[in-house]
Amino acid sequence: MPRLMDAKELYQKDIIDLSRRSRLRLPIENPGYSARVDNPLCGDRVILDFNLENKLIKDVGLRARGCALCEAAAEVLAVQAVGRNSDDIIDTYEDLKAYLLGTVAIPKWSSLKVFSPVKPIVSRHECVLLPFDAAKKAFSM
Repeated sequence: MPRLMDAKELYQKDIIDLSRRSRLRLPIENPGYSARVDNPLCGDRVILDFNLENKLIKDVGLRARGCALCEAAAEVLAVQAVGRNSDDIIDTYEDLKAYLLGTVAIPKWSSLKVFSPVKPIVSRHECVLLPFDAAKKAFSM
């Protein structure tokens, strides 16, 4: 029988710190790209705004409300996205999904290693991926 993970193992200090920082972010007025994604099963909601300059992400606006995993992932995305193009973000979504499933040993963005405790809890992968779903949606419009 698999061992149950307690909350301290899952919600480590780094995840809590990232989650708190995400709450300080603001939306962008008149963004070039924007999308909202909700997870109706758990109530997580992410709204991401992007402005690009020369095809690179210049600004990221963020409103994330949900569990610490979702908010922390949104913060990592907001920090790491600046200076990258939209294809990099979509590729990172696929890479993160593979990392959580264990088919990639190390994620492209080293800051995503903070989510290693989530790997054995498949039902929580969606919480981490939700901000990246919002980014994919924003760039597909």
